[in-house]
Amino acid sequence: MDVRGKVAVITGGASGIGRATALKFAAEGAAGVVVADMNEAGLQPVAQAVNGLAVRCDVSREADIQALVAAAEKRYGRVDIYFSNAGIGNSRGMEPDDEMWDKMWKIHGMAHVWAARAVVEPMIARGGGYFIITASAAGLLNIVESAAYAVTKHAAVAFAEWLSIAYGRRGLGVSCLCPQAVRTGMVPGDGGSAGGDGILSAEVVADEIVRVMADEKFLVLPHPEVLTYLRGKTADYDRWLGGMQKLFLKSQSTPG
Repeated sequence: MDVRGKVAVITGGASGIGRATALKFAAEGAAGVVVADMNEAGLQPVAQAVNGLAVRCDVSREADIQALVAAAEKRYGRVDIYFSNAGIGNSRGMEPDDEMWDKMWKIHGMAHVWAARAVVEPMIARGGGYFIITASAAGLLNIVESAAYAVTKHAAVAFAEWLSIAYGRRGLGVSCLCPQAVRTGMVPGDGGSAGGDGILSAEVVADEIVRVMADEKFLVLPHPEVLTYLRGKTADYDRWLGGMQKLFLKSQSTPG
C-alpha cells in the first residue's frame, strides 16, 4: 500500500515508534493522520507537526477505541490504515500481580481485536485497507525478562496472523512489526536481552514500516537477525530453548 492520500490512525502516537511513524506517514503524503495516546501533553505537538488530529485514548478500553475511530471518521470520513501500536512494559518474571497481567492482555491483545472490529469490515466495504500490529520480536522469539510481556506479545502475533488469514484475500493488508530494541521510553539503556543486535532509532523503524507496506509483506523486521533466530527456533526447538535458558541465567546475574 502507498501511504500517499490515505488516512491513518496510530495509537501510542505521542512518542517513540508511534510518533516517528506519524511523521513518516505525513512526509509520505498521507491525507490525514490521527494520533492517539493517553499522554495528551506529548500528543498535541505530534498532531500539530503532521497537521492532524490528536485523540486521547486508553486502548485498554474498547469504548475508547470506538470513540477514536469515530473521531477519525468524523474528521476525515474514513480510516484506510490502522496502526495498533500502543504498548507497555516494565514487568519482570512472573511476579506482576493479576492486575498487571490483565492490563497487558488488554493492551497487547484485546486492543488489536477491538480495533479490528471497528475498522476492518468498513475497510473491506470500501475496497481494502491496511492493519498493522506492533508485536515485538518477543512475540516471535520470547523474551527472558517478562513472562507477561512475552505471552501477550505472542498473542499479538497470533491475532495478526489470523487477520491475514481471514481477510488477506478480501483486500486487507496486514503487517506485524517485530523489532528488537528500539530507542524509546520502554527500553532500558542497554536494551536488555533484546539489545544484542543494536538499538535502533524509532525513525529507522518507521522507514521500514513504510517499505514493507509498499510490498504488502507480513513481517516488519527492522532487525533482520530476528528472521535468522526464528528459523533456528523452528529448526531445533530444544537447542533454541537451551540457548534462551543461558540467556535467562545471564540476565539474572546482570545488575538491574
